[in-house]
Amino acid sequence: MAGFFMAAYNKQPKTFADQLALLKQRGLVVADDAVVLQALQHCNYYRLRAYWLPFEVTPPPAQGQHAFVPGTTLETVLVHYEFDRKLRALVLDALERVEVSFRTSWAYNIAHAAGAHGHLEQRLYRDAQRHASDCAALMTTVNDSKETFVRHYLRTYNTPAHPPIWAACEILTFGELSRWYDNLNEPTIRIAIAQQFGLHEVVFTSVIHHLSYVRNVCAHHSRLWNRAMTIKMQLPRSPGVLWGSLEPAMPDRLYNTLAVLAFLVDRISPGCGWKQRLIDHVNANPGINLRAMGFPLAWTARAIWR
Repeated sequence: MAGFFMAAYNKQPKTFADQLALLKQRGLVVADDAVVLQALQHCNYYRLRAYWLPFEVTPPPAQGQHAFVPGTTLETVLVHYEFDRKLRALVLDALERVEVSFRTSWAYNIAHAAGAHGHLEQRLYRDAQRHASDCAALMTTVNDSKETFVRHYLRTYNTPAHPPIWAACEILTFGELSRWYDNLNEPTIRIAIAQQFGLHEVVFTSVIHHLSYVRNVCAHHSRLWNRAMTIKMQLPRSPGVLWGSLEPAMPDRLYNTLAVLAFLVDRISPGCGWKQRLIDHVNANPGINLRAMGFPLAWTARAIWR
C-alpha cells in the first residue's frame, strides 16, 4: 500500500504458562493459576481476549501496552464468556424456527404460483444473470448432496435436472435462501411470504439477510455480546408491537435482533416459551452490561416481551 508504513508481523507463539504470566503482568487478578491455565488451554487466548477487552484501561498506558482495570478477575471474564455461550444457543433455537418456516413459505408460495419447479422460472426474478448463477450453484449442491431424497430424485427422474422446490429448499443454506428471496421480482409472491411473518416485504428482505448473518456468527461460536453487527437490518417503522419495542438509537446491536426474533417466534411457535427463557437468562446474569448489547432501560416492559 503506497504511502503507508507496513510493519512485518514478528510475534512468536507463547506457551500457556507464558500467556498466564502476561495476563498477570497486565494486572489480571489470579487466585488460582490452574483455573486460568484450564481456560487458556480450552478456550484460546485470542477468543477470550474479546471478552476481557472491555475490562482493559482505555487508553492503554503506552503504545502496544495493555493493562486491566484494577480488580479485574478471570471469573469476571468467564461470566461474560459463559453468558454469551448460552445466549448463542438461545438465539440459534429461535433462528432454527425462523429458517425452517421461511423455507416452507418460500417453497409453498412459489410452487403454488409457478409449479413444482417455479424457482427455475427466470421470469420471476429481477436479475437474470444472478438467477442463472444461483441455479448453477443449486445444481452443484444437488449433484454433491448425499441426502436420500436428492439421490432418489436423480435416480428416478431425468428431467428437469433439479428436484422440485419443496425438496430443493431443504438443501439451500439460510444465506442462499435469503439471496433467492431478495432476487424474487414477482410482488404477489414476495408479499405473500413476508405477510406470513407480519412484515413489509422490503423490511422482511433486510431482516432475513441480517438473520442469516447472525446465524453464521452463532454457528461459528463467535461473540454476540457487545458485537457491532456488520450487516444491519432495516427496522420496521409501522406503528405496532414490534416498532414500539425496538431501540432505533442502537441499530447495530443485538437487542433489536432479539426483539425481531421474539416477534417472529410469536408468529411461528406461539407458546414455545422462548421469550421467557431469554428473559430468565438475562435476569440470571445481573453483572452483564446490557447496554453494550443495545438493551434499553426497563426493556421487559416493552410490548413484545409482555
